[in-house]
Amino acid sequence: MQIHATIRSLRSALQERIALVPTMGNLHEGHIALMKQAGELADKVVATIFVNRLQFRPTDDFEKYPRTFEADCEKLEAAGVAHLFAPDEAEMYPTPQQYHVEPPPAQAGILDGEFRPGHFRGVATVVLKLFNIVSPQVALFGKKDYQQLMVIRNMVREFNLAIEIVAGETVRAADGLALSSRNGYLSQAERAEAPYLKRLLDGVRREFLAGERDFARLEDQAMSELRARGWIPNYVAVRKKIDLQLPTAHDSELVVLGAALLGSTRLIDNLEV
Repeated sequence: MQIHATIRSLRSALQERIALVPTMGNLHEGHIALMKQAGELADKVVATIFVNRLQFRPTDDFEKYPRTFEADCEKLEAAGVAHLFAPDEAEMYPTPQQYHVEPPPAQAGILDGEFRPGHFRGVATVVLKLFNIVSPQVALFGKKDYQQLMVIRNMVREFNLAIEIVAGETVRAADGLALSSRNGYLSQAERAEAPYLKRLLDGVRREFLAGERDFARLEDQAMSELRARGWIPNYVAVRKKIDLQLPTAHDSELVVLGAALLGSTRLIDNLEV
């Protein structure tokens, strides 16, 4: 695996069909599954590791985000990744970033965007920069971060970017918990409770498939169940896949999403209907 710290070095090495998998590092099996999926779609896979300050709020602890570069490199090499782009901030932002991608508030200001203002602005801006740097033909993003996937898909479509966006299925532990870097913050008792979020969303999905169309009732009931078990829910929502807007009773292409604090750890998950 070739590691590149500069844009010039990376571009000089890329001359085949390229699949891009952007990450912030601290990799787990969900990331590695994306790398392997990418390898089936292109001649070479480019992974990126860059902790993007733009998508952190002032109250978030950017400096404490886990950085496990050497272990990440070992995992990427084992997964067959050809190139790793691992720039520092000066390489990615040689001047202060004054131009930004502003996703529409109707898509970026809801759900996670309500609780993390400005997050998707930072995500869209850095992803567009990575697209311009790497010039991939295909880019892969996991479904676990469903709103991020939706924002990037719509950005690519509206800017007519010649990039195919491929979604990777959520990778789960044996008990159903979606793999996430945040899972490492859970206590033993919290880790045992954490799979309940997926079971809750699955219950909402089953009720919809059984004919329930009172989405507000489904969401309120799910939020109450989380609170009763000691979670602090941010949202449980049934939304349209394409833009995460409120569905009508006749919509069928839906996704059930949830986010909640378990102790001090914020977990997110979703299930497509």
